[in-house]
Amino acid sequence: MNKSFLPADDLPPTEATQIDRILHSQLERSTGRCFYEACDRITQALLSSCQWYITTHAEILMLVIDCPDIVTYWHIVSNIPQIGNRLERVASSAKIRVYPPFGKGTPFEISVNEISAYRDWL
Repeated sequence: MNKSFLPADDLPPTEATQIDRILHSQLERSTGRCFYEACDRITQALLSSCQWYITTHAEILMLVIDCPDIVTYWHIVSNIPQIGNRLERVASSAKIRVYPPFGKGTPFEISVNEISAYRDWL
Protein backbone atom coordinates (compact mmCIF):
# COMPACT_ATOMS: atom_id res chain seq x y z
CA MET A 1 0.00 0.00 0.00
CA ASN A 2 1.56 3.26 -1.18
CA LYS A 3 0.16 6.15 0.86
CA SER A 4 1.01 9.60 -0.35
CA PHE A 5 2.58 12.00 2.11
CA LEU A 6 1.11 14.93 0.19
CA PRO A 7 -2.06 16.70 1.26
CA ALA A 8 -5.14 15.88 -0.86
CA ASP A 9 -5.03 19.33 -2.52
CA ASP A 10 -1.55 18.59 -3.88
CA LEU A 11 -2.46 15.26 -5.48
CA PRO A 12 -3.47 15.02 -9.16
CA PRO A 13 -7.21 14.82 -9.83
CA THR A 14 -8.74 11.37 -10.02
CA GLU A 15 -10.52 12.20 -13.28
CA ALA A 16 -10.09 14.74 -16.05
CA THR A 17 -12.09 17.95 -15.89
CA GLN A 18 -13.65 19.79 -18.83
CA ILE A 19 -10.66 22.16 -18.84
CA ASP A 20 -8.26 19.18 -18.96
CA ARG A 21 -10.11 17.80 -21.99
CA ILE A 22 -10.06 21.19 -23.74
CA LEU A 23 -6.33 21.62 -23.10
CA HIS A 24 -5.65 18.08 -24.31
CA SER A 25 -7.60 18.75 -27.52
CA GLN A 26 -5.71 22.03 -28.09
CA LEU A 27 -2.40 20.23 -27.54
CA GLU A 28 -3.31 17.57 -30.14
CA ARG A 29 -4.31 20.23 -32.69
CA SER A 30 -1.14 22.23 -32.06
CA THR A 31 1.01 19.10 -32.36
CA GLY A 32 -0.75 18.27 -35.63
CA ARG A 33 -0.07 21.74 -36.98
CA CYS A 34 3.64 21.51 -36.03
CA PHE A 35 3.88 18.08 -37.67
CA TYR A 36 2.17 19.27 -40.88
CA GLU A 37 4.37 22.37 -41.14
CA ALA A 38 7.50 20.19 -40.75
CA CYS A 39 6.47 18.02 -43.74
CA ASP A 40 7.69 18.63 -47.28
CA ARG A 41 5.20 19.88 -49.90
CA ILE A 42 4.58 16.42 -51.37
CA THR A 43 3.69 14.97 -47.98
CA GLN A 44 1.53 18.01 -47.21
CA ALA A 45 -0.33 17.51 -50.51
CA LEU A 46 -0.88 13.82 -49.72
CA LEU A 47 -2.14 14.62 -46.22
CA SER A 48 -4.41 17.37 -47.60
CA SER A 49 -6.14 14.83 -49.81
CA CYS A 50 -7.04 12.75 -46.70
CA GLN A 51 -8.75 13.22 -43.37
CA TRP A 52 -6.03 13.09 -40.72
CA TYR A 53 -5.45 14.02 -37.10
CA ILE A 54 -3.08 13.44 -34.22
CA THR A 55 -4.30 11.90 -31.01
CA THR A 56 -2.78 10.49 -27.86
CA HIS A 57 -3.79 7.37 -26.02
CA ALA A 58 -1.91 5.86 -23.08
CA GLU A 59 0.84 8.45 -23.62
CA ILE A 60 1.46 7.28 -27.21
CA LEU A 61 1.05 9.88 -29.93
CA MET A 62 -0.74 8.52 -33.00
CA LEU A 63 -1.14 9.99 -36.45
CA VAL A 64 -4.39 8.69 -37.94
CA ILE A 65 -4.88 9.03 -41.70
CA ASP A 66 -8.16 8.15 -43.42
CA CYS A 67 -7.66 7.80 -47.18
CA PRO A 68 -10.50 8.60 -49.60
CA ASP A 69 -9.43 6.12 -52.30
CA ILE A 70 -7.05 3.21 -52.84
CA VAL A 71 -4.59 5.23 -54.96
CA THR A 72 -4.15 7.81 -52.21
CA TYR A 73 -3.85 4.99 -49.68
CA TRP A 74 -0.92 3.47 -51.62
CA HIS A 75 0.74 6.87 -52.02
CA ILE A 76 0.48 7.46 -48.26
CA VAL A 77 1.76 3.97 -47.39
CA SER A 78 4.66 4.43 -49.83
CA ASN A 79 5.49 7.72 -48.12
CA ILE A 80 5.55 6.21 -44.59
CA PRO A 81 9.35 6.66 -44.15
CA GLN A 82 9.10 10.42 -44.79
CA ILE A 83 5.95 10.77 -42.67
CA GLY A 84 7.53 8.79 -39.85
CA ASN A 85 10.69 10.87 -39.98
CA ARG A 86 8.69 14.07 -39.47
CA LEU A 87 6.46 12.52 -36.81
CA GLU A 88 9.46 11.21 -34.88
CA ARG A 89 10.67 14.80 -34.52
CA VAL A 90 7.46 15.56 -32.61
CA ALA A 91 7.40 12.37 -30.49
CA SER A 92 9.90 9.52 -30.41
CA SER A 93 7.30 6.94 -29.39
CA ALA A 94 4.65 7.65 -31.99
CA LYS A 95 2.56 5.44 -34.27
CA ILE A 96 0.99 5.89 -37.67
CA ARG A 97 -2.34 4.27 -38.58
CA VAL A 98 -3.53 4.52 -42.20
CA TYR A 99 -7.10 3.55 -43.07
CA PRO A 100 -7.90 2.46 -46.61
CA PRO A 101 -11.29 3.36 -48.10
CA PHE A 102 -14.18 1.58 -46.45
CA GLY A 103 -14.37 -2.06 -47.53
CA LYS A 104 -10.94 -2.04 -49.18
CA GLY A 105 -8.86 -3.75 -46.49
CA THR A 106 -7.63 -3.37 -42.96
CA PRO A 107 -5.76 -0.39 -41.51
CA PHE A 108 -1.98 -0.30 -41.76
CA GLU A 109 -0.27 0.56 -38.45
CA ILE A 110 3.39 1.06 -37.71
CA SER A 111 5.45 2.52 -34.89
CA VAL A 112 8.02 5.14 -35.87
CA ASN A 113 10.77 2.98 -34.37
CA GLU A 114 9.82 0.16 -36.80
CA ILE A 115 10.09 2.32 -39.91
CA SER A 116 13.75 1.56 -40.63
CA ALA A 117 12.85 -2.13 -41.06
CA TYR A 118 9.82 -1.14 -43.16
CA ARG A 119 12.01 1.08 -45.37
CA ASP A 120 14.33 -1.88 -46.03
CA TRP A 121 11.30 -3.99 -46.98
CA LEU A 122 10.09 -1.42 -49.53
